Amino acid sequence: MELNLTKPICFFDLEATGTNLAKDRIVEISILKIFPNGNKESKTWLVNPERDIPAEVIAIHGISNEKVANEPTFKDLSQKVYEMIKGCDLAGYNSNRFDIPLLVEELLRADIDFDMKNVVAVDVQTIFHKKEQRTLSAAYKFYCEKDLDGAHSAEADTNATYEVLKSQLDKYNDLENDMKWLAQYSARKRFADFAGFIVFDKKGNEVFGFGKYKGKLVEKVLEEEPGYFGWIQNADFPLYTKKVLTAIKLRKLNTKLK
Repeated sequence: MELNLTKPICFFDLEATGTNLAKDRIVEISILKIFPNGNKESKTWLVNPERDIPAEVIAIHGISNEKVANEPTFKDLSQKVYEMIKGCDLAGYNSNRFDIPLLVEELLRADIDFDMKNVVAVDVQTIFHKKEQRTLSAAYKFYCEKDLDGAHSAEADTNATYEVLKSQLDKYNDLENDMKWLAQYSARKRFADFAGFIVFDKKGNEVFGFGKYKGKLVEKVLEEEPGYFGWIQNADFPLYTKKVLTAIKLRKLNTKLK
């Protein structure tokens, strides 16, 4: 079953120096862009992370420090990446928890103010786990009846994820071929900032998802403990978390001024 698209969607996969959103960097990015008319466009870039890739991480994805030493940095590539995904929905495998948050961090570090407000995100892993509870290689074998050669290669994983989603739509009649519906279905807990430091409560209000103010309204905490905002801004939190927190603070100030 082909995807029912109202605008382009970009399937993408990242390989990185690790899994810490604030500290780690991308070493490879592959994007497969699918247009509503069925046309496709794909790009894969190796990226110099400007830091050492740990040996235990190299053992997973096979990208060594020597392999990326002469490759462009993400800042060098950022405009090309942004132009490719601008105006598109996003999809990936475990993308809501890792790939999208890390990509947004890298774009913000490159001074590109990327925002997810008008973007839906379909996480194929979540659909898979809700239906079958397996890994990507197993998903590819289960849904597509193929072996995934080159697993942990960004390009192989990206193309496999695209094929798995199409096969999931063929297999499960209760899945709607609509990107907004699939985004909601594949969403986990609703995060305001990707990383889970700021989450939405049942009423749709932003609350802290960690620490001594866990479950407390962000607006109320910032009003009663203004120093908490400064602490987060100066601490080792993801840039997107800081961006969301700043937006909440400015929204509150604008409300007071009206």
